[in-house]
Amino acid sequence: MTATPRIAFLASPADEAQRALAGLVARHGQHEPADADILVALGGDGFMLATLHRHGSLGKPVYGMKLGTVGFLMNHHDGDALMERLHAAEPAVLRPLEMIVQTESGATVGSLAYNEVSMLRQTRQAAHLRIDLNGETRLDELICDGVLVATPAGSTAYNFSAHGPILPLGANVVALTPIAAFRPRRWRGAVLKADTEVRFRVLDPYKRPVSATADSHEVRDVVEVTIRESHDRTVTLLFDPEHNLEERMLAEQFTSG
Repeated sequence: MTATPRIAFLASPADEAQRALAGLVARHGQHEPADADILVALGGDGFMLATLHRHGSLGKPVYGMKLGTVGFLMNHHDGDALMERLHAAEPAVLRPLEMIVQTESGATVGSLAYNEVSMLRQTRQAAHLRIDLNGETRLDELICDGVLVATPAGSTAYNFSAHGPILPLGANVVALTPIAAFRPRRWRGAVLKADTEVRFRVLDPYKRPVSATADSHEVRDVVEVTIRESHDRTVTLLFDPEHNLEERMLAEQFTSG
């Protein structure tokens, strides 16, 4: 990083984030994301995910400051020493999941997920799903409200709320976690190698419709979903040394409430 990096400031529509944006731009200037050395995202985790989906292909590191309701992927907001914080920040490299969906209409839809890909029942009827790993059927029928595959960075989010494991960064694994599983009873899911191809087949898509969501991109009336780790996309998040992502994920496992 240069002594005075070119920064693209991005902010959520929230009033607090917009006020912070105006102050930081007045102090440090503003660049377009494609021309910047670093992106600074102002908001919560939802806005950070939106930033990664919109600008992740640029390959620019992203430093977030919390100006929203949830900020696990963000640093504390303090714009007074931003340059010093950027130079001292530690990187965390994240590799998203690729979701490929086949729908009842015959359409094929693809999307990326930095947190998780989740499948959920669309009606009162429980979902009936078959699970294949690398082309081999591992579970003939899972009856559930849903199921998800989470990255390490996303393992503290929806996955953790569904009683899935928190995964260390760099462990090259993903979490396969059921949501309110009815059969098999007490099935808690699995931890898989990151290069595992996971395929979900909806066994009765007309009577028991299911949706699939990659982060916030939802596709409804799906019949088959294939999930694999992306081979050609990574993003780099920057964190203050005292609040790096690995430490946060470790601390999350020793807190309650």
